[in-house]
Amino acid sequence: MRIYTRGGDKGKTKIHGGERVEKDDIRIEANGTLDELNSLLGVVRAFLPGEHPWQQVLFRIQKEMMVIMSQVATPEAIRSVNPNVLDEEITVWCESQIDALTAEMEESHFFILPGGNLVSSHLQLARAVARRAERHLWTLNRVDKVPESILQFINRLSDLLFTMGRFEMFSQGTPEERWQDFLYKRKHRSGLE
Repeated sequence: MRIYTRGGDKGKTKIHGGERVEKDDIRIEANGTLDELNSLLGVVRAFLPGEHPWQQVLFRIQKEMMVIMSQVATPEAIRSVNPNVLDEEITVWCESQIDALTAEMEESHFFILPGGNLVSSHLQLARAVARRAERHLWTLNRVDKVPESILQFINRLSDLLFTMGRFEMFSQGTPEERWQDFLYKRKHRSGLE
C-alpha cells in the first residue's frame, strides 16, 4: 500500500466520517499542532535514557495524544461512534505529576527563560506548542464542540511540561535564568498591595 493517495493535492483532506475539509480548516490546524506536540514529546523521550522514569510518563501522554487527535478529527455529531476514548483520569493524573515534582523544588517567583539543557529546552518548546494547540482547540470549540476533558487535559499538560522543564534544571543542578519576578510578587514586596 502506498503512503501517498494524491487525495490532498487540491488542498482538501478527509476527516473522520468521510467529510472533506480545507487543509487550513481550524480542525486540521488544531490536529496538526497536536501532532507537532506529540512529535516533540518523542524528541524529549529520545534525549532521555531508556530507564528514565519520565519515559513511561511521556509514553502515556503520547498514547492519549493519539486518542485526542482522533477525537478532534471527528465532528461532534458523530463523535459518540469514535471508539477512541480519552482516559477520564488523565487530567487528575497530570495534576498529581505536577504536584509530586513541585514538592521537590523551591517555589518559583520569577518568569524564567526557556533553555538550560536539551531536555529542559525541548520540554519548554513542547509547553509552548501545547499552548498553541489549546488556542486552536478553543477556536474549534466555537464552531464544533470539543470535549471539555480534552480542553482541560491540554491546559494541564502545558503546566506539566513547564514543571518538568523546571525539574530537569533542578535535578541537574542548573540554575534557572530569570527574566523578572512575577508582578504580584513585586507589588507585595514594595507594599503597594
